[in-house]
Amino acid sequence: MKRLTGKTAVITGGAQGIGKATVIKFLGEGADVAVWDIDEEKGESLVADLGGKEQRVIFYKVNVADSDEVKTAMQNVINDLGKVDILINNAGITKDATLKKMTQEQWQQVIDVNLTGVFNCTQAITDHMIERGSGRIINASSVVGLYGNFGQTNYVATKAGVIGMTKVWARELGRKGICVNAVAPGFIATEMVAAMPEKVIQMMEEKTPLGRLGKPEDIANAYCFLASDEASFINGATICVDGGIVI
Repeated sequence: MKRLTGKTAVITGGAQGIGKATVIKFLGEGADVAVWDIDEEKGESLVADLGGKEQRVIFYKVNVADSDEVKTAMQNVINDLGKVDILINNAGITKDATLKKMTQEQWQQVIDVNLTGVFNCTQAITDHMIERGSGRIINASSVVGLYGNFGQTNYVATKAGVIGMTKVWARELGRKGICVNAVAPGFIATEMVAAMPEKVIQMMEEKTPLGRLGKPEDIANAYCFLASDEASFINGATICVDGGIVI
């Protein structure tokens, strides 16, 4: 049997990059999937490409930074797909600058999506999962949330904050049958990374003991493991998927 047969997942930031790879992985493992993203064109295109599967896959345009929008979307998913077993808090943005040059707008935009967005989505599904007596919540952190990174005060703050929230929620919700964990990717070959200068990408590869960037599928595989029954006793953990870059 496929590992996620009979499960329904909400995947935020699901229209591209790691999120897209996760949507494809979860469908392949038997889950129904609600794809959340702010990019309607990419989201609709992805769902159209994935149509005709045995499972259901539906796109919802959602700004995770808007709590009212998140609550409405979560209820729509429950109405359309019947339940939510898994929440993948994957949506995130970057607005990099050094501390001296970072604007208030750059700071707040990243906080709103990467930190408040995770809070909004998790709070919106908690009552439903508690009522069902089970659930999996998996949050996207980053290795920079553990070790810092030059020019990313805002991003690092959110990813460190996500690790802290993961531990709190694991304590609060574990007794309700809900496991909450985080994944901390290293340098992953997404569209965002591909736009960087070649010398920067080469530097990332050289810093990674495995000698390559990670693939979006590497993170999707970790999400899938944590969402499956194989991870039923993992709670409050942060799993680094980084090729050993922090060794």
